This record gives sequence, structure tokens and C-alpha cells, in this order.
Amino acid sequence: MRAKPAGARLSRRAKDTARRMAGLVPETEAGESVWIDVIRKMDEVYADLIQYEAALEQKNAALEESQQFILSVLTSMSDVLIVCDRHGLIQEVNQALTALTGRTQEALIGTALPELFADTPSREQAALLIDQVQGGGPIQDCELHIAAAGGAMPVALNCTPRFNPLGKLVGLVVAGRPVGDLRKAYQALRDAHEELKRAQQQLVHSEKMASLGQLVAGVAHELNNPISFVLGNVHALQKYAQRIQRYLDAIHAGEDPARREALRRELRIDHVVKDLQPLIEGTIEGAERTRAIVDGLKRFSAVDREENARFDLVEVLQRSVHWVVKATGSPVAVIWDIPTHIPVAGSPGQMHQVLVNLVQNAVDAVANAPRPRLEISARTAGGHAEVTLRDNGPGIPPAQLSQVFNPFFTTKPVGKGTGLGLSISYGIVERHGGSLAAANHPDGGAAFTLTVPLAA
Repeated sequence: MRAKPAGARLSRRAKDTARRMAGLVPETEAGESVWIDVIRKMDEVYADLIQYEAALEQKNAALEESQQFILSVLTSMSDVLIVCDRHGLIQEVNQALTALTGRTQEALIGTALPELFADTPSREQAALLIDQVQGGGPIQDCELHIAAAGGAMPVALNCTPRFNPLGKLVGLVVAGRPVGDLRKAYQALRDAHEELKRAQQQLVHSEKMASLGQLVAGVAHELNNPISFVLGNVHALQKYAQRIQRYLDAIHAGEDPARREALRRELRIDHVVKDLQPLIEGTIEGAERTRAIVDGLKRFSAVDREENARFDLVEVLQRSVHWVVKATGSPVAVIWDIPTHIPVAGSPGQMHQVLVNLVQNAVDAVANAPRPRLEISARTAGGHAEVTLRDNGPGIPPAQLSQVFNPFFTTKPVGKGTGLGLSISYGIVERHGGSLAAANHPDGGAAFTLTVPLAA
């Protein structure tokens, strides 16, 4: 058990003394009560002292705990911390500064703040900081070169004034962070960003080339028709040229009129002359068709450029559908419900890539349908054009609707898709100020809706 305090023993002695002293005076009821009051007051005072002592011990423990907490925080800080008086003399530093400068805390305390820096401009700027802070204003992100153990180290400093409870300026607090590591980290981040941009461009170009490879068969078929037409006309023109040459040779040789007339009927010169103009016009038309196909192919395969050209979305849409259907050889029935022209602005090559990807996905989706069908509708309203491509395939599983535009997500078998087509198309449409949405049609099949602004 805990021993009773000395005050309690003293109180009992005081009571005994009071009783002995009470024997020296007449024992009256009033005298006894006075001494009892005195003893009671002494006990109360002693109890108050005990309580004050316990409260003081608790406050001292709390103060010591707070000091340990502040010390642990200062020790754990990676940023340097300097506490100075109002004249710029160092009063306290943390371990980050001692580690950076290679000097002990005892050596730093009492040193003038400007002496910490490596060069004259930094020391002069530090002296100006002290003057400015004494004026009551904080200093933010001031870069100076501190004299570190390994040489001059750039440090970004923040300096704020320090006041006493009465509001009087008593010093300043300087916090700083070495910016060498920050610059390295920023450069690494910038390099990574540039590498990511290059990788994105390569992915876009690779996806475009992959789509172009799928269209080679259709383009070859498209080119074969006008080229064959031109080639046939050229062969006919070559034969006609030989006939005309024979007839002209006979005229220049001075053949008699009867012989020339017979040769004219034999070579069918009148028919040749009448057939020349249609042959020439047909050859020009075939060449123009070939040029148009090649021009569209060049626009599709060109590397992405920031273009803002005005073009007809209907023309791009029709060419995209035509190429994909020809390339796949699919018997898909295409049902059109579109206006004659839809003027939009942007990159026709990039929009061609988007539409080719959407049509290709629709054709792949209806590959196993008994009667494959692709319905294409378009309308303009509110300054925007809206194109919807709906197939009669199995549709998109509801759990995957939110993922169809994610990079590398695909429902196609391995080797049939990269999972980048819709993701790249989504980014292209966004850059054109539009949107691309996927949904399942109430009557079955998937529906992709492309919305882009109309040209001003």
C-alpha cells in the first residue's frame, strides 16, 4: 500500500499540539471549535497542494511528449529547416541540413544565414530575403545555391516571419528542398511522356496500316476494273492506229480512187473514226476512276496530320463501306438512309479510318448471320451530324459495353484483332469535337453512333 504523505502525519501532530495547548486554556466549547476549524483548513490546503503537484507532473509529461514529437518530426523531414533570429543568425536546424552541408548542428548554430550559401549572388540574395521578411512579407520559391558537402546544390527556399505571442517579429523560418532531384524526376517524366506520345503515334499508324492491309484485296479489285477498261481501250486504239496508218500510206502512195475506196471499206475506216471519240472518253474516265481510288488510298494511308479541311462525310462514308465490302467479299446487304451531302470539317483521312473500322466491325459481327445486313442512317440537327451503323449480329454483351473503347480490348479471336481500332477511333472523333457511342439495338444487333459538328 502507498505510504501516507508527510503532510498527513504533520496534521496529526498539529492536532496533538492543539490538544495540549487547549489544556492551557479553559476548556470551553468555543475554544475547541476554533482549533477544529484551524486543523480543517490545514488539511484542505495540503490536499490542494497535492492536486497541484499531480497536475504539474501531468503537464510536464505532456510537454515532454510534445517536445519528443516535434523533435521526431524535424528529424524525419527530408526538406531542410532553419530557424533564425530577427538578425538572420541561426538558432535551430534539422538533420536534413546537417546531412546536406556536412556540418554539425553545433557548428551551424550562431552562423549568419547568408554564410550557408556557395556563391556571392546567393549570399546577397539571402541578405535581401532577411530584409524582406523583416518587413513582414513571406518569400516563396526562391532558388539559391547552398554550400553542400559535394558542391553547390540548388535549393528552392520558402521564408516566413516568426512572431512572439505579442505579435512582435522575433525571427524567421526558412524551409527548402533541393531541386536537383526534382529536375531529374521532371526530366524523366517529360522523357516518358514523349516516349508515350511516340508510342501512341506508332500504334495509330500501325492500326491504320493493319486496316489498310485488310482493304488491299478490295482496292485491287477496284483498281482492276478501270485499269482493265483502259487497257482494253488502248489495245483497240492501237489496232485502229494501224488501220489508219495503212489507209494513209495508200493515200500518200497515190493509189487510184477505186483502190482507196476498197481499202477504206476493208479497213472499216468510217467505223474506226466514229469509235475513236468513245474510246478516248472511256479511257479518260477509267484513268480518272483510277486516280480517284489512288488518291483516296493515299489519304487513308498517310501519317496523321492536324488537318482542318472541309469535306463531305457522305462521300467518305460511301467509300469506306464500298472498300470494306469489296475487300471481305461478304454478301452483306447494305441499307442506306442518308442525305445527299453532310459538310463537316477536319481530317478526311482520319474520319475515313474511323468509318472503315466501324464498318469492318459490323461486317465481322454478321459473318455468321443467315442474312447479314448493315443499316446505315444519318441525319443533321442542332449543328451536328449523327451517323448510326446498325448490324443484325449477336450484339455486345451488356457487361462489355463499357469496355469496347478501352485499348487492347477485343472480342475477336486471337490474330483477328488488336483491340486498338475502336480506341483509336474514339480518340480521333474526340479530336474532331464529336463523340462515339456503342449500344445494343432493341430489335437486336449492335449500333454505333458517330456524332460530329457540321462545318461552319
